[in-house]
Amino acid sequence: MSGPIKHIVMWRLRADTAAERLAARTKVKTLFEGLKGRIGGLTHIEVGVDVSDVDYACDVVLVSEFTDHAALKAYATHPEHLRVREELGDLRIGRFQVDYPMTETGA
Repeated sequence: MSGPIKHIVMWRLRADTAAERLAARTKVKTLFEGLKGRIGGLTHIEVGVDVSDVDYACDVVLVSEFTDHAALKAYATHPEHLRVREELGDLRIGRFQVDYPMTETGA
């Protein structure tokens, strides 16, 4: 697969109270936004926190773009990405992912 690829991940987070949920969401957002400029081939990273508060919504979404599939694959094992995953530990209780090639008309 050649060309730019978009990587979208959504998580449900472990939290019993509104304060814990806010802290968990903030932690995920801060850690992933800290990856900006630290990983080769990662051209865009955006982290959104859910404001709908519907019971079936995910808490956080990560939208990232990579130069190509090889860059996305390298990201998975990059030390900075692994550090973030380790810091988050078992905070994430549900994970959903979609990766797809970006096209000039649909990106």
